[in-house]
Amino acid sequence: MTRHETPERRPWGSLEADVLAVLRAAPGPLTPAQVLECLGRGAAYNTIQTILTRLLDKGLTQRGPSPHGGRGHVYWPTHGTPTVIAQQMRALLNGPGDRRAVLREFTAELDPADAAVLRGLLAQVGDDPA
Repeated sequence: MTRHETPERRPWGSLEADVLAVLRAAPGPLTPAQVLECLGRGAAYNTIQTILTRLLDKGLTQRGPSPHGGRGHVYWPTHGTPTVIAQQMRALLNGPGDRRAVLREFTAELDPADAAVLRGLLAQVGDDPA
């Protein structure tokens, strides 16, 4: 890569999603180094630590002391997959931008079966927009 080229950036939130997937697939809590090893790509150790801390702040992971002692920590997911994905969707929806436009774009790409499920779930909620 030359001085003027920029590295290809990964999609927003994809590293968080990948880290959560690693934690969910693990048989137990993992250290940041273990998460990095499982990812098998060029992320920096400090980046993984930052992602794990952000996931902790969002309530998506829990943290405990490392069984090896010292100042290290281990992390594990707080919830199962549907809850985590729903929280991520809400976070994106509550982010900057036009909420209505985001919902319109999301629903425009739904296949008919998913649209039917969504209509049924919305009917259960009722007409209250709150």
